[in-house]
Amino acid sequence: MPLDEDVKQMMALLSPPGAPALHELGVEMARQAMNSLLGTGAEPEPVARVENRDIPGPNGPIPVRIYTPQGKGPHPALVYFHGGGWVLGNLETHDASSRSLTNQVGCVVVSVDYRLAPEHKFPCAIEDCYAATAWVAANARELDVDAARIAIGGDSAGGNLTATVALAAKERGGPRIVHQLLIYPVTDARMETVSYRENADGYFLTAGSMQWFWEQYLSCADDRTNPLASPECAKDLGGLPPATVITAEFDPLRDEGEAYGERLRAAGVPTEIRRWDGVIHGFFGMTMGLEKGRDAMQYAARQLRSAFGM
Repeated sequence: MPLDEDVKQMMALLSPPGAPALHELGVEMARQAMNSLLGTGAEPEPVARVENRDIPGPNGPIPVRIYTPQGKGPHPALVYFHGGGWVLGNLETHDASSRSLTNQVGCVVVSVDYRLAPEHKFPCAIEDCYAATAWVAANARELDVDAARIAIGGDSAGGNLTATVALAAKERGGPRIVHQLLIYPVTDARMETVSYRENADGYFLTAGSMQWFWEQYLSCADDRTNPLASPECAKDLGGLPPATVITAEFDPLRDEGEAYGERLRAAGVPTEIRRWDGVIHGFFGMTMGLEKGRDAMQYAARQLRSAFGM
């Protein structure tokens, strides 16, 4: 279907004619651009409690932001990994999404400020995200969390980290994860799908930017086929947590996300795959201006509530 009219207006703000692509700005300016775009705005949606703290990581403290909903615990928990190509993003850029999920699901959300590339290349981000997930499970009582109801989720590169944390937890014997929320996830560094050709340019996230993100994140060519970087390269997806996969029609990542979801299904993993037509990469976080963004957020919340038995 054609590009949604609201998306066209959003595109005029995100990528006005003649504006350089993110990868053309360089690391620091690209970070500033994303922080300016997503890190400020309307009055934050209130939640019962918000706490910033540092937790132990594999190479020093990991900053996290813990959002607690109204009501009596123990609550289910979602450990959330932000997008940004492993290079951009932080707790502020995904504050609005974290608050919305906290309230709509009624769960504790732990947003993870993992180490970014190129200063910290693969596998630093995955190790931070795995450590944060294990920490939530180990400290469930202190967090007023039900250790039997912990999910993981993320958007874009955060979706990649969600898939790879699920793989790591399977390989390492825990922690137990009840659901993985994969929002237009990066799953395959080969970048050979039809959607990469159809949506290479003109829809905010470009194929050129994705190539640049991979170059910042990985250290060598062999990393591209490591399942903890490209989960599509994992040989066995059996025994992974049930999954929800959200994709966007006009997104280079559309086909690899859906292909990974189909592979999960084929391996016997309960998986729902839903594509939103007429929208671009990043629409999930655009709830202020896009009805379809709000719809996707509500859908994700329903999926998580179901996974938590709520």
